[in-house]
Amino acid sequence: MPKPFSVPPLPWLLCCLLASCIADDSSTDRSKPVVPYEESSVSIPDLRKAADQGNPDAQNRLGMLYSEGRGVSQDYIQAKQWFDKAAEKGHPGAQVNLGTLYFHGNGAPESEQMALSWFRRAAAQGDALAFAKLGLMYEQGRGVPQDFIQAHMWYNLSAAHGEKRAIERRDALTKQMTPVQIAEAQRLAKEWTPKPK
Repeated sequence: MPKPFSVPPLPWLLCCLLASCIADDSSTDRSKPVVPYEESSVSIPDLRKAADQGNPDAQNRLGMLYSEGRGVSQDYIQAKQWFDKAAEKGHPGAQVNLGTLYFHGNGAPESEQMALSWFRRAAAQGDALAFAKLGLMYEQGRGVPQDFIQAHMWYNLSAAHGEKRAIERRDALTKQMTPVQIAEAQRLAKEWTPKPK
């Protein structure tokens, strides 16, 4: 009897999301060797079956495999199709992944506005990586006016949800801010609440 599909542990999922966000190769390179799929709990055919049946976790995981070229040929267009399906169902990880594809122009037209839109949707659900992505966009003025207070606030939220790299980014940003700006960013972070669906 096949094992039922199970949701991956949060640390594994965050590692996968972080790995996909670091990649900035904007081309699909079919000459790359396929990285073996090592997730023992669910085979790729079982994952695909669950994804085809509409399971958003499976759709996001399958999108990750295509994005990373794990067990399948790397294909950002396929990754985007699976992330789209899961993101439209409200899956925050898929929303961050889809935003990342738009941010880098992998499998989707490069668009800071689309990236921002998907990161905001995931952030509204309390996603730590989405908070960090928004912090980066505000820090660098990508798709939004540069705003260190907003960046610090988003990094604070991300750090509070366990994203260690957000702590480093926030602390580095703090050196460029006045005490008044830092206090305002901290106040905004304390007052922020997820938006209901």
